[in-house]
Amino acid sequence: MQEQLSDRINRLETSATLAMAAKARELKAEGKNIIGLSLGEPDFNTPDFIKDAAIQAINDNYNSYTPVDGYADLKEAVIHKFKRDNRLTYDKSQIVVSTGAKQSLANVAMVCINPGDEVILPCPYWVSYKDIIKIAEGVPVEVPTTIDTDFKMTPQQLEAAITPKTKMLWYSSPCNPSGMLYSKEELRALADVLKKHPQIIVV
Repeated sequence: MQEQLSDRINRLETSATLAMAAKARELKAEGKNIIGLSLGEPDFNTPDFIKDAAIQAINDNYNSYTPVDGYADLKEAVIHKFKRDNRLTYDKSQIVVSTGAKQSLANVAMVCINPGDEVILPCPYWVSYKDIIKIAEGVPVEVPTTIDTDFKMTPQQLEAAITPKTKMLWYSSPCNPSGMLYSKEELRALADVLKKHPQIIVV
């Protein structure tokens, strides 16, 4: 079967998340008391009000393809949430609703990355990021971090990682999986580096 798959797929590594989840299920089946920390799943059932809303959506015939970037009323709700909770103002043209961050990142990778383009990844990063970049024929450039910097990339590390082939920087704050949060001052320092390299897309 493997020889029938594309070279692109065969170059990808096994998902660490799925491998850990499979091992956890195996150990649970053996009767061991396991706390699974791999898949990002809650340890409680979906609340009734969410299930009721899903049932109502079926009864209201929400059964067609959605607009690619999400329903207008859902985007309005997202805009309201950002303004109420985060004091951030957006319009509908700036909001995209997807099935998850990985889908959005995969979309960005496929439309922006050309073969050989480099994408900077501060470590640690979510396990899928490297393979999403590789499947788009980009080159992941890992920037290791340590507890000395609270697992955050420094401006000096960012500058050192940038080459003429650098196309993008992928980072998150709060970081998944470390949970670390960049301060305003730390983000400003990274932005000062990026201002010198306007060709870099920040995701």
